[in-house]
Amino acid sequence: MSNIEIKVPDIGGSTDVSVAEVYVKVGDVIKKDDNLIMLETDKATVDVPSTHDGRVIDILVKAGSKVNEGSVILKLENLDLAINSDKTISSDKISDKNAATLNKIPDKMTKVDAIQADELQCDVLVIGAGPGGYTAAFRAADLGLKVILIEKYASLGGVCLNVGCIPSKALLHVARVINEADEMSQHGIEFNKPTLNLDKIRDYKNGVVKKLTTGLTGLAKQRKVEVILGVAKFTSPHTVEVVSETLVSATPESKTQAPNAQVIRFESAIIAAGSSVFKVPGFPFDDPRI
Repeated sequence: MSNIEIKVPDIGGSTDVSVAEVYVKVGDVIKKDDNLIMLETDKATVDVPSTHDGRVIDILVKAGSKVNEGSVILKLENLDLAINSDKTISSDKISDKNAATLNKIPDKMTKVDAIQADELQCDVLVIGAGPGGYTAAFRAADLGLKVILIEKYASLGGVCLNVGCIPSKALLHVARVINEADEMSQHGIEFNKPTLNLDKIRDYKNGVVKKLTTGLTGLAKQRKVEVILGVAKFTSPHTVEVVSETLVSATPESKTQAPNAQVIRFESAIIAAGSSVFKVPGFPFDDPRI
């Protein structure tokens, strides 16, 4: 047997990220892809999965710890035996409140009306894949519920990740570097006036966004959260229809085609569809540059 170090993976260049929760304890037998810890930034929470099977022999972080890419989270003892799927994180990691919630979920869907053969079914339906929606979907999946996540744009993350906070911060970083270089002239260090390559700057910004949206897609797949692109319309207290239409990505570089109109039956629904942009009268909102 040999020991394995599990480290923080690529987290999009973020530094000093807080550990919000540790899901495991020393002695737990875990499988590859089991979630170990939750990281929390000012805009999102991300779970870090294990890259190996094994038994936890040492945990090097706790809630409140600060970590960076490459930081060692814990050490595993490599077991030379098959690990059954039921020997994952011990059930005492689910709080009493969450356990009570799970106990209220019926084994079968509520029969509001006859279930059609072509309907999809889930315990929890989440409409909107922004920071509120995907966090709720991931948490419900972690609690053992079958989850379907509906998003009208081609990538997860909502306004904040795709066109708002995250790309803005990427561009502000570029501006800050230029400004700091200029300010150094006061201390006797002068740089030539910078030359801006806007295409490369946009590529940098898009790369930051893509890395994070791709990460969310991976987390959804890891948790077996089914993602459907489309616009949901409630057709009864326990069903929605996902309208088939051509969807324009949150980033204008790509488009995707939604699946055919699909009926989904759910036990509970979470609406996290975000807000609408306020349109200033007389402002050219149809201008393609906006």
